[in-house]
Amino acid sequence: MAHAMSDDQVAGELKKMTAFIRQEALEKAKEIQIKADEEFAIEKSKLVRQETSSIDSQYEKKFKQAGMSQQITRSTLANKTRLKVLSARQELLDDLFDRARGKLPEYTKDKGKYQELCKNLILEGLYALNEDKVEVRARKEDYDVVKKAIEAAKDEYKKTMKGREVKVSLDEKNPQPQGCSGGVSIVGTGGKIDINNTLDERLKLLETDALPMVRTSLFGKNENRRFVD
Repeated sequence: MAHAMSDDQVAGELKKMTAFIRQEALEKAKEIQIKADEEFAIEKSKLVRQETSSIDSQYEKKFKQAGMSQQITRSTLANKTRLKVLSARQELLDDLFDRARGKLPEYTKDKGKYQELCKNLILEGLYALNEDKVEVRARKEDYDVVKKAIEAAKDEYKKTMKGREVKVSLDEKNPQPQGCSGGVSIVGTGGKIDINNTLDERLKLLETDALPMVRTSLFGKNENRRFVD
């Protein structure tokens, strides 16, 4: 037969049950906390990896952009510098030929040397045309000198061509235009062929033909240049 528990026994049992329930609750809460901490750590690690990957990707992208921007800037500066150098060189060459052009009239002052020059210019035209009759055009102020140069050219042509003679006349109806620095034009084939041997034209030819040599003399050989002008 069961005995009824006293009040003290009941209170003791209740206390034990309460302690047990409380212990179970604490352990359960601890498990939940541990699991929550683990999940938090996993999510945190995941987020950190995602953010790190995003930052790395952005940094790599910005680094590439910065590298490209730097290359573009360097290339732009190099091109600008190169253009400035080329422009300065061209200005120097232009100034060189402008000064040479300004000195052309000086070649006509010494009549003896100028007559010899005109003779050679006429001879060059005679050999190029290889005709029996040609005309020479000159400046009005050079007519006297050119007439003497014509006679000298005819004599030398005859000697060089083994007795072959050529008729050379001064075309006084068509003088060289105003502004011409000197020299002559040799006209053949009834006016159809005109060899321009004026000093101005010869300087233009010199600018074209001698430009590579002048450029090399002034600035040195360009190793990057595959072809010459």
